[in-house]
Amino acid sequence: MKIVSIVGTRPNFMKIAPLVKEFKKHKLEHILIHTGQHYDNNMSKLFFDELGLPKPDENLVCPTDAGVDEQRTFLKQIIKVALERQKPDLVVVVGDVNSTVAGAEAAHELGIKVAHVEAGLRSFDKTMPEEINRIRTDKISDFLFTTEKSGNKNLINERISKEKIFFVGNVMIDTLLSHRERAKKSKILEQLNLNKKEYCVLTLHRPSNVDKKGSFGNILSILEVIGEKIKIIFPVHPRTQKNLESLGLGKGMKSISNLIVTGPLGYLDFLCLMDNSKFVLTDSGGIQEETTVLGIPCITLRKNTERPVTVSEGTNLLVSTDSHKVVEKAMEIINDKIKFNKRAPELWDGNAAKRIVHVILRNAS
Repeated sequence: MKIVSIVGTRPNFMKIAPLVKEFKKHKLEHILIHTGQHYDNNMSKLFFDELGLPKPDENLVCPTDAGVDEQRTFLKQIIKVALERQKPDLVVVVGDVNSTVAGAEAAHELGIKVAHVEAGLRSFDKTMPEEINRIRTDKISDFLFTTEKSGNKNLINERISKEKIFFVGNVMIDTLLSHRERAKKSKILEQLNLNKKEYCVLTLHRPSNVDKKGSFGNILSILEVIGEKIKIIFPVHPRTQKNLESLGLGKGMKSISNLIVTGPLGYLDFLCLMDNSKFVLTDSGGIQEETTVLGIPCITLRKNTERPVTVSEGTNLLVSTDSHKVVEKAMEIINDKIKFNKRAPELWDGNAAKRIVHVILRNAS
């Protein structure tokens, strides 16, 4: 069996890493295609190095300044050419980015079976490009590997055959658990002059939060209040940095006390930073999962989440971007007034990749 995996962004790299190891263990022929959706050294190459990923067999060039629909179309075209060249039996796509749906659609149009890792997650907010990507990918996939039982329910409600759905756990957590000890050796706390549990971490990249001056400015006003009580570490995503400048908010951000801004961090540095923080502020889905397993409080700056198990069983507080609510929850965490159920959700045990490869070997021939 020949398998092609398609990745394009940092979360993709973290999800594919344990699968690559399992493919190798079972001596499966595996080809890795990198679409180039995340392109700078810290967003791409450094992650490959730290996660032990092999050099991609195919490096494609993604248009970084294209609109969402344009990017999806372009990616599908270039992936299709690569797949025609490689002729795999199965294409594996992970997550919900443009590279994911483009890879799935390219494979489907060529009559190649598709496996979607992290299937079935739904925010039920179709204004999010990621939600459209999830739905489109799941609709045409032959193997749908879910991370939580809500994913199974969502897929069944969308009339997807139960025979295609496999609840296997979370490959992101495979990666986290296998790298947590290494991350403890990171020097990032020393470099930023931080003490454990005396700072919080912020990540922002969702269009709803960073594409408009009003919404981005509202978040900066929240940081201004929180920064009076605790240090805030903000590794800025390249897209977020670009918007800060274009929206004229850079000067205002620099005036916020206790805000420490860095460029994108490597996986091990960022894991260390999260693991030792008091709490995390984020609009990222993956970070909601990671903080749940780490037992770190997470304030999600969104009105919805496609990962409800992180709220029902984890440390995720779905707060929205209402400034009063966010500040209120942050102060409760700072003052140790919130208790969390700190246990990992079902099958988030570091063995998801093993289950996935077992299913593929049993069913894909």
